Amino acid sequence: APSLLSITKPLVMRSFTILAAAACATGFADAAFQQAVPSTTLAASRSAPPTALYEYIPSGFTKASWVQFKAKEQKKKDEQAKKNLGRMGPKGFQSRSFQSFQEALERGEATHLLPVENAKKRIASGELKPEDIPYMQRGGAWDNSDVKGAKKKNWLSSDKDYASGGFKKSQSVSILGEGKGLDWTGRQAKTGPTQGVKLGKNYKAPNVAQIKGGATEQKPKKKMFGLF
Repeated sequence: APSLLSITKPLVMRSFTILAAAACATGFADAAFQQAVPSTTLAASRSAPPTALYEYIPSGFTKASWVQFKAKEQKKKDEQAKKNLGRMGPKGFQSRSFQSFQEALERGEATHLLPVENAKKRIASGELKPEDIPYMQRGGAWDNSDVKGAKKKNWLSSDKDYASGGFKKSQSVSILGEGKGLDWTGRQAKTGPTQGVKLGKNYKAPNVAQIKGGATEQKPKKKMFGLF
């Protein structure tokens, strides 16, 4: 009778042969696949970005029309930036200070401006010139610098001071008009009466005569029943 070793040995040898053949076949297949991929393709895949970027174009626009639209919007923003819309005060025209206007009025160089009716039609017909329209109505400047060929108005020293930064004083955000305003945060330097002074319970504020150093106010004599 055949022994157990004589039966199992051929089976083990056959299994080993099959596994070795399969491993060789896999190795040849890998080598063949690697050889089939060109080196230029591998280099391109390594240098290419991981994702591709595309420009967003809204619906209804072509690439060319979208470029034109963005250029037009940027031009509007640039024009608005020149107007300095962030400043306080009127933004549709360039005015002068009231002090300068009053000085020019007293010198006969300025007059009170009144709105003009049918301004565009009267300019088109030649009845009026653009500089004849008040600068606040036409959206220009008080010195006519916005009208080409118009005679410029004279600048006073107060106009120059106002234009060189003096306007900031009159543009205070204080509810009191000018100055620091109310100390909402309690961080401003304290001014006014000396701190810590306590007034008596029966304290009475002095009158004008006492402040000026005059005689004290005489109290009227009490009359009987307030009549005589």
